[in-house]
Amino acid sequence: MFALVKFTAIVADMRGKLNGSVFSKNTYGSYIRTKVTPVNPQTVAQQISRNFMTTVAQAWRGITQLQRDLWNQSSINFSRTNIFGDNVQLTGFNLYMRLNKNLLEINQAIIANAPQPADVPGFTSLSVVADTGLGTMNATFSPAIPATIDVQVFATAPLSAGKQFVKSEFRKIDVLVNGDVSPEDLAAAYIAKFGALPPVGSKIFIGFKPTNNTTGQAGTLLKASSIAI
Repeated sequence: MFALVKFTAIVADMRGKLNGSVFSKNTYGSYIRTKVTPVNPQTVAQQISRNFMTTVAQAWRGITQLQRDLWNQSSINFSRTNIFGDNVQLTGFNLYMRLNKNLLEINQAIIANAPQPADVPGFTSLSVVADTGLGTMNATFSPAIPATIDVQVFATAPLSAGKQFVKSEFRKIDVLVNGDVSPEDLAAAYIAKFGALPPVGSKIFIGFKPTNNTTGQAGTLLKASSIAI
């Protein structure tokens, strides 16, 4: 466990876990809470994610040293921002793991060679209407999904109507590809994941995350919510 600390004359910000405490920030400012270790339920989704990580790590050991060197050299082209908004550079191994896990998440094959950065166009709008009475959950999005992009679709189980923010509650329910058009009915995918459509009056959130299906670069998660009718 570690915490990421940003210093000025004293401490400007702190995130992460340290000695039983969790440091974070929300709309109202920075806060600290006691770390709670949940029971590990060993869900199917967790096992799939862990299997992906194992598969990619094993594939890394199977590529040549020249390929590993090129991943290390290419990592400068894929710098990312940390929780403070500062640019950080991944190692070649971490870049390989990140991009290839993203590819497995959208049902694409692992790549052995470091790619060149590519465009990951995002969505400008997303809305959802959960109509339990009609048995539909229509997600309306714009623009259309381009051929270079596959989209991970996330959703939450039914929540209180007053819920305003979600993060860890999201679960992947589907992957959309070029040819899937707006509006897209997510009802079948939602039922397959959660067992039923949300009860009338409850609230659900969905999230669309575009991923380049050649490089594995992921874009920004766009969220929407709906009170079930």
